[in-house]
Amino acid sequence: MAGLSLDQPLVFTFGILGNVISFMVFLAPIPTFYQIYQTKSTQGFQSVPYIVALFSAMLWFYYAFVKTDAVLLITINSAGCFIETIYIITYLIYALRKSKITTLAFIFLLNVVAFSLIILFTLLLVNGSHREKVMGWICVAFSTSVFVAPLSIIRLVIRTKSVEFMPFSLSFFLTLSAVVWFLYGLFAKDLYVQLPNIVGFGFGVFQMLLYWYYRKKRHIIKPEKPKHGDKLEATEMNKIDDDLEAAHEKTDRGNKEEKDECNEEGKDISPL
Repeated sequence: MAGLSLDQPLVFTFGILGNVISFMVFLAPIPTFYQIYQTKSTQGFQSVPYIVALFSAMLWFYYAFVKTDAVLLITINSAGCFIETIYIITYLIYALRKSKITTLAFIFLLNVVAFSLIILFTLLLVNGSHREKVMGWICVAFSTSVFVAPLSIIRLVIRTKSVEFMPFSLSFFLTLSAVVWFLYGLFAKDLYVQLPNIVGFGFGVFQMLLYWYYRKKRHIIKPEKPKHGDKLEATEMNKIDDDLEAAHEKTDRGNKEEKDECNEEGKDISPL
């Protein structure tokens, strides 16, 4: 089989490297789930990234199965399916009831319904010679969308000028993984492995450049000049403050008059 044959040493080498690096990336969330285990709470963490990662591993596993000669794709994605499943089970154990229902619904829709429809479509409506191509393009489309997902983090880094939410180590290993898998696809002549990793490499390099640019900067919030609407709002707030202050003064005068009146009658007023 291609990938394990020494007749293709470069495919074998980059396939093994890809397995090792991707396995390390799969293990990266362990500190997060150890924290969840210790606190017995998901602490606001979301399950969506792990469900999506599981779905991606399932797609690539099925693609490698259809391709029939991609053993090294099967090994890493079977490991990914197992690891992501453990993460999701741990999340479900400690999540609140509402988060559990949302997570289970998302798993059912994506990992059960959508994946089943893809299998039925490729088995029943696509003949054997075209099945690999159809499944390959499905994997390319989904993997590319996953690589583009960090755009929200990139936008947050630029807006806040802080790299707190974008660890350099994760960006580095994702970029390295993209490079290795691209070379695997290049030497294995697998276009569907090459394409998404070109996108992944581009976004990975961009994230690392952002990290180096903003790593020593601190986010400073500058006061903004009030606009016309803000002036009206500030005027209204000042008016409310003046009314409250006048009401407090009126109450204080009333209490003073009552106290003086009570003192005249020889009564003792004590706080409750």
